[in-house]
Amino acid sequence: MAQTEKKGGLLRKSSASKKPLKEKVVLMYDEIFMTEDPSKCNPRFWEELFLMKVNLEYLEGKLEALDGEELMKIKDNINCLFQHCIQALSEEHPIRVVNALQTLCALIRGVHQKNKSTSGFDIINMLVGFDKAELCMKNLMESLDSLLCAEGSESLKSLCLKLLLCLVTVTDNISQNTILEYVMINSIFEAILQILSSPLSRREHGYDAVVLLALLVNYRKYESVNPYIVKLSIVDDEATLNGMGLVIAQALSEYNRQYKDKEEEHQSGFFSALTNMVGSMFIADADEKISVQTNEAILLALYEAVHLNRNFITVLAQSHPEMGLMTTPTSPIPMTPVTPLGTTPPSSDVISSAELPLDADVQTSNLLITFLKYSSIVMQDTKDEHRLHSGKLCLIILTCIAEDQYANAFLHDDNMNFRVNLHRMPMRHRKKAADKNLPCRPLVCAVLDLMVEFIVTHMMKEFPMDLYVRCIQIVHKLLCYQKKCRVRLHYTWRELWSALINLLKFLMSNETVLLAKHNIFTLALMVVNLFNMFITYGDTFLPTPSSYDELYYEIIRMHQNFDNLYSMVLRLSTNAGQWKEPASKVTHALVNIRAIINHFNPKIESYAAVNHISQLSEDQVLEVVRSNYDTLTLKLQDGLDQYERYSEQHKEAAFFKELVRSISINVRKNLAFNTLSQELLLKEFSTIS
Repeated sequence: MAQTEKKGGLLRKSSASKKPLKEKVVLMYDEIFMTEDPSKCNPRFWEELFLMKVNLEYLEGKLEALDGEELMKIKDNINCLFQHCIQALSEEHPIRVVNALQTLCALIRGVHQKNKSTSGFDIINMLVGFDKAELCMKNLMESLDSLLCAEGSESLKSLCLKLLLCLVTVTDNISQNTILEYVMINSIFEAILQILSSPLSRREHGYDAVVLLALLVNYRKYESVNPYIVKLSIVDDEATLNGMGLVIAQALSEYNRQYKDKEEEHQSGFFSALTNMVGSMFIADADEKISVQTNEAILLALYEAVHLNRNFITVLAQSHPEMGLMTTPTSPIPMTPVTPLGTTPPSSDVISSAELPLDADVQTSNLLITFLKYSSIVMQDTKDEHRLHSGKLCLIILTCIAEDQYANAFLHDDNMNFRVNLHRMPMRHRKKAADKNLPCRPLVCAVLDLMVEFIVTHMMKEFPMDLYVRCIQIVHKLLCYQKKCRVRLHYTWRELWSALINLLKFLMSNETVLLAKHNIFTLALMVVNLFNMFITYGDTFLPTPSSYDELYYEIIRMHQNFDNLYSMVLRLSTNAGQWKEPASKVTHALVNIRAIINHFNPKIESYAAVNHISQLSEDQVLEVVRSNYDTLTLKLQDGLDQYERYSEQHKEAAFFKELVRSISINVRKNLAFNTLSQELLLKEFSTIS
């Protein structure tokens, strides 16, 4: 018996030379693409259509093959199909609903592909017609809302979210997608919250719901009142906020786990020696790096939650007992070599039971720890554009956290100690830290460690000035809180001081190259003022008097760097060039550091001469410092504990516009290739006649 094959909507017998037969659904699509109303000859046409398994590829291809004029000729039939899809969403039979949802996805994508150059209004007219748009879109949104909130099929809910993601990402710039006006008017915000607050729904659909919410929040956010922004900012339901936090933590943990697996795999392999030598984590072959794709969509969701909702700050410190209880999603995650940026849903083993303990001694984790570990990975390599964007967004999130009073309270809480194993970039001049030797400390120590790590590891030709500025600002904001609340943090401050001095040294060594691209004096001034903060207020927040002595020791020991900096800024501030003003600000900021150096250096030299010692030990220098504080005169500098608060609209609008555009493109790609397969959906309803 001849084998029957199916390809591109055609049925053909492999042994026959006859003209191939078309599937019935394909024949019905062909009728829609005629100018005549298909229901004239067959009154049951629309009823029968939604019982047929959708052929997405054929329907989209047919739409894309038509030119604008041909499409206009069948506009009435396209409108009719769109309206009947919406009507079918209210049907009792799930198969009709599934097919209607699939058809809507194909229609929206197909019409948009054909009308990329036209305005959104033309697309609305082509899909539904101007005269019926308001009512049809209202009915569509109400049906989707009902399906998402109902206790019915999880597969239907999943498909509703896919359709909404398809609708939102149909244009690269979501703010130009005028179809979204109807999504603003007919809000599905409560439906999204319901998914996030229910453990079962959250496990199945949490990822898509969170990404959808993050995108909707960014629709024309600077131009008009976006109801999703308003509503997200006032959510105070604990279950909902914790649910959102869990989804984000699970996605970030999956990234961390994948990275760790690849790291271990390659460190144990042939290329581990080469990996360590070049300071790169993964080497696939001689010249190819392997890395795990960053997830900017979930990071954007975390940013919007932290930035917009004060109540979400409490979620950052919530422990996550639920993380090990992931169930297998309804639809499988496609196994592709490289998953599109910002779209990878967490796999079924998002967080294994092994992820919860940070190591054998610590049995809990939380969203902030997971985020800090994620940040320590993506901030290692800023040469790649996506990682640069991810690194920047991580620092923006940390900026928002560092400004929040409540966040600072739990960051600095002595009763909330954690062992946070951050990823450190392999460098030839330092050994890999032993994870088991990490102490349990307040979470702010991990934030400071992350900032120090970034400062130390990114002094390179392609200098990431913007990230350095953000990094120093975060440290400054944390110090301002410590000074204000007199928090004496037991931290290895010497590591920070050493990193800052080495940064100044790098700026001076590369003055010519860096000044061609950046105003390095802005950064130098911020670094000098951090030292001024320690000098002026250190006695209120450094852990012990000896810590304050060590600060002076470090300044005196490294005085040559401060002397060189003073010479450089003095030279530029006395010339009538473009750097005169910014350089002169650094000159004035160095007054107390220079006073310390000029006061103690002669005393140290005198001590050495009197005691016939050629080189003083640290303890001997500290003895000189302690006995000569009384005669030191410092100037009081104003505004050291003041800072400009973060403002998205005025400074970051362009960055977020480009970021959301990138996420939109990649969410759409992921939907197009991987997530609309029907087999699993229809298997669920296979008993329906």
